[in-house]
Amino acid sequence: MPKNNKQAELEQQLGELTLDLQRTRADFENYRKRVEIEKQTARDAGASSSILKLLPVIDNIERALAHLPAELADNAWAQGVVNLRKNLEKSLENLNIHRIDATPGSVFNPELHEAIQFDEEASGEHEVIAEELQAGYLLGTMPIRHAMVKVTRK
Repeated sequence: MPKNNKQAELEQQLGELTLDLQRTRADFENYRKRVEIEKQTARDAGASSSILKLLPVIDNIERALAHLPAELADNAWAQGVVNLRKNLEKSLENLNIHRIDATPGSVFNPELHEAIQFDEEASGEHEVIAEELQAGYLLGTMPIRHAMVKVTRK
């Protein structure tokens, strides 16, 4: 009989140790996932901070191109600035930065757009964008700068 008690005691210890090991593995897996999420969040915050510092430069280049005199359209220097903007757009896409769609007539979305002006005299059921005043950008799916827009109704 003592042998069976000893065996039962050992089986109970084995069961307890197995449960402890399973809990430890689960705790470690949860820790590993949490650390990975924290690392990704820190990378995204760093990328967002860096990009936010560059966006005013991109805005200035876009404003300069929007006001490019017609007589300079074929100028080699002006074409270089146009190509610079294209290269910046490709670099942003490689960093998973995308411009928020704020084309006139598209639906106003307060999660992506910031209404700076509103046409009070317009009537209609839907709020739509009348004009994009400043480009907004997404890092993946998270807005890092909302698009500033003028809103109207249709």
